[in-house]
Amino acid sequence: MKTTTTPALPVESGYSTVNGLDLYYEIYGDGMPLVLIHGGGSTIQSNFSKVIPLFARSRRVIAVELQAHGRTGDRDADLSFEQDADDVAALLGNLEVDKADVLGFSNGGTTALQLAIRHPEMVHKLILCSALAKRSGVPDQFWGFMDHASLDNMPEALKTAYLEVAPDAGGLQTMHDRDAKRMVHFQDIPDQHIEAIKAPALIIIGDRDVITPDHALELHRQLSGSRLAILPGGHGEYLGEITTLTPEFRESDLAVPMIEKFLSGKE
Repeated sequence: MKTTTTPALPVESGYSTVNGLDLYYEIYGDGMPLVLIHGGGSTIQSNFSKVIPLFARSRRVIAVELQAHGRTGDRDADLSFEQDADDVAALLGNLEVDKADVLGFSNGGTTALQLAIRHPEMVHKLILCSALAKRSGVPDQFWGFMDHASLDNMPEALKTAYLEVAPDAGGLQTMHDRDAKRMVHFQDIPDQHIEAIKAPALIIIGDRDVITPDHALELHRQLSGSRLAILPGGHGEYLGEITTLTPEFRESDLAVPMIEKFLSGKE
């Protein structure tokens, strides 16, 4: 039987000034903070609309839209995962959140890694969903595709999601170009930085993901005491990411119970 959760309404939303940027955020529910960090080309809703109502039953969910994405504007600087991590940390400081669990998907997973590296005191537990730490973590053809990336090749669902919320439709090209440039110039996160992370981590990928199983296993070995799950499905299907949704979508296929078990310490 298919089940559908009613979309959640934020209890708080708005902008917070962080490092010279007005960063958009939404807060749902109450409880231990859980930060959601979206992937490249995405918005809060395109990545997380299916899981937010479930997490918000027992958590204070803090979802952000990073530089040039969704409702957040651009700054006159290229994107970097380090800067995104610093922006999330500054937002948490503004919200008076000293420590939180952090879930990052795709590029957001790489940002979550940088948050744990650069601001370890703020991260309680990490959920790394299809996160990339090394160039070898995706097939070689991925980098060839990124070298020739164009807005025409961006999934229509992501374009629509951006245009539904962005104050300036012209920002779509900026978002695409900044994301593509960051990936073209992506550099491996040094092993010693990853191995220094002390926060307990749950690593999740799909068995038909962009991220390779070998990369997920390597990350699992580098993060002491981490857990690893390889689930059926594609890139973000286990979160209900918008480009993976089909008429056969079932809420019961989401990884939320596994994540909640890990966060509660009962994994």
